[in-house]
Amino acid sequence: MGDVRRIDGGSTEQAALTLDDLAREGARRMIVAALEAEVSEYVTSFTEELDENGKRLVVRNGRARERRLTVGSGTVGVRAPRVNDKRVDGEGERQKFSSQILPAYARRSPKVTDLLPVLYLRGLSTGDFAPALRDLLGEDASGLSASSISRMTKQWEADHAAFKTRSLRFHRYAYLFVDGVHMSVRLGEDGEKELLAVEDGYRESTDSWAAVLRDLRERGMNEPKLVSGDGALGAWAALRDVFPEAKEQRCWVHKTANVLDALPKRLQPRAKGLLHEMAEAPGRTDAEAALGRFRSEFDAKYPKAVAKLDKDWTQLSAFFDFPAEHWRHLRTTNPIESSFATVRLRTRVTKGAGSKAAALAMAYKLLDAAQERWRRFNGHELVAEVLDGVRFKDGVRVKETDHEREDEKVAA
Repeated sequence: MGDVRRIDGGSTEQAALTLDDLAREGARRMIVAALEAEVSEYVTSFTEELDENGKRLVVRNGRARERRLTVGSGTVGVRAPRVNDKRVDGEGERQKFSSQILPAYARRSPKVTDLLPVLYLRGLSTGDFAPALRDLLGEDASGLSASSISRMTKQWEADHAAFKTRSLRFHRYAYLFVDGVHMSVRLGEDGEKELLAVEDGYRESTDSWAAVLRDLRERGMNEPKLVSGDGALGAWAALRDVFPEAKEQRCWVHKTANVLDALPKRLQPRAKGLLHEMAEAPGRTDAEAALGRFRSEFDAKYPKAVAKLDKDWTQLSAFFDFPAEHWRHLRTTNPIESSFATVRLRTRVTKGAGSKAAALAMAYKLLDAAQERWRRFNGHELVAEVLDGVRFKDGVRVKETDHEREDEKVAA
């Protein structure tokens, strides 16, 4: 076997220190071995190229001065092998070896570079960077500073600008979820949720939402089959103008809170139970029966609570016309609600995110990271059927004969 070191018994702190040292030494050796292999492959590939004296044009040339490199296990010292490449191109320019593993002037690995925006976006203030990174990567962590964030935010703005202009015409989107500061999330044919838009504006403004939806349409997005969101949004009037055929689904979490606010606290547990029966009903008829029980119990003394349900009942029950496997995802915008909470936390920590462009870029990066944790739709294989216009009733696919019978009733 290779070099295996035994950790002597001792305190937990000593053992941890030894393990950290071993991790750093292991990382250093692996980096050196990789650099050696890279240089050997480069030099070997040009062994046939000789000068007029028969000497090789590409040879090793010792090692560079030690460079301190910060990687995931800490900071290590590395002396990279050098190459003397005497070849010239057609224009007389000298060829030059460039390591893909350790580029010139690199002081930290890409993974550590990725760590900086993650820490910042998760709430670490720039003043806390130095001590936090020393604790994480060792006292001599190099190439890491709070000023890196200022440079990175510029890149985030560029990333957001590219995100806003990308084409959407090569995918089909079944469902659209809207919430917050004009954020749109889609559910595509593959059953995966995807962030589509992050814009600033007034959440109750129809004009603001119309601008977002028109932009999505102009970039090639198809008309979604159903849009889910909070009833207080200005998106609904805009939706009817931009995507008039899309069905609307009100968020049950928002509606439940809204209805309970119209009732005294002593009655809220009972009311919440009935609301749960409506949202979790196995079909539209059962949901309407639960609505009837709610009305009989509360309409006499608390008509406002009942009116809140009656006003949006069509939109609250729209999910029944889609696969039952999708219901738990369609009834609420909670996945993006919880993601947006991270944006609010980060902006509170920074006490404002600077310019509008910087604030939007920060929100975009937070949500872009959050979407990696969004779960895939249950029954994702049924999304294609929804997109193809297959009809569902109470969550079950309508057979062709049933479909025709319903059409005959409508015609009659």
